[in-house]
Amino acid sequence: MSICAVIIAGGSGARLWPLSRASHPKQFLSLYDNTTMLQSTVKRLDCLEIQSSVTVCNEEHRFFVAEQLRAIDKLGSIILEPVGRNTAPAIALAALFVEDDPLLLVLAADHVIQDQTAFTNAVSAAIPLAESGKLVTFGIEPNEAHTSYGYIKRGEKNDVGFAVDQFVEKPSVELAQDYVSSGDYYWNSGIFLFKASKYLKELKKFRPDIYEACESSIAGVPKDLDFLRVNKVKFESCPSESADYAVMEKTKDAVVVPLDAGWSDIGSWSSLWSISEKDVNGNVTHGDVMLHRSNNSYVRTDGKLVAAIGVDDLVIVST
Repeated sequence: MSICAVIIAGGSGARLWPLSRASHPKQFLSLYDNTTMLQSTVKRLDCLEIQSSVTVCNEEHRFFVAEQLRAIDKLGSIILEPVGRNTAPAIALAALFVEDDPLLLVLAADHVIQDQTAFTNAVSAAIPLAESGKLVTFGIEPNEAHTSYGYIKRGEKNDVGFAVDQFVEKPSVELAQDYVSSGDYYWNSGIFLFKASKYLKELKKFRPDIYEACESSIAGVPKDLDFLRVNKVKFESCPSESADYAVMEKTKDAVVVPLDAGWSDIGSWSSLWSISEKDVNGNVTHGDVMLHRSNNSYVRTDGKLVAAIGVDDLVIVST
């Protein structure tokens, strides 16, 4: 069975302001290495047998997506959303667009995976589960009691994964500590693998309003060069909902496969600092920066010299 990569590139990245802005969100920036986060996400697929790709993005970002993917020779198809409606409709558009019912490997365009081999192995191991009709989500093995992530509680063992017992909202510190100590919980990564037809079947069962809005939005829409423009009026009527709420929390066929691959969603400056290479004083710097008697800070400039003297635990960003 073929695999189609579905890259969700519609986020706003507001928590990394002022570098990430509505007009130029974080997935189109080079934050962690020399490529943009979108390019890194697509290049992450090189070790997997991916037959096609669909990137779903906001219409206003179409040229960012096209140029960045063309620069690494990975253009694929691009679906343009006239308005953002969260991940359930975005995945539905891709599932309705593809042909021959492939497996969909759904990835956010703004995540970091530090261990490429572990990621490839986890996805490869999950393919038989997805082919059998399971909706696979990848659970990140937690290394701390993080309160900024949702959690997934595992149930009975199912081949290389576990039946999903429960999805849990972002917890308090105390609850997060209990979750991590138990060994039964994973961070919710938002990475999925399932048949296109299976996702659409479950979406139609649990959220027919979303299914119908997406189906009508894409029906008969011509492809415009590299882009597929969704019907604006019809898509605006679509409810905004995550795939977790719309499908994964309701289906009886959800399976979580553990993933320990140095994952981060870079949801804040502190999380970007934590995964970046630091100097002996714990500082991360980008650009023309001079530090003196400063510790555990993140300093970034895209032009002007920035000097910091005697500061600790600060984020300093000059754009």
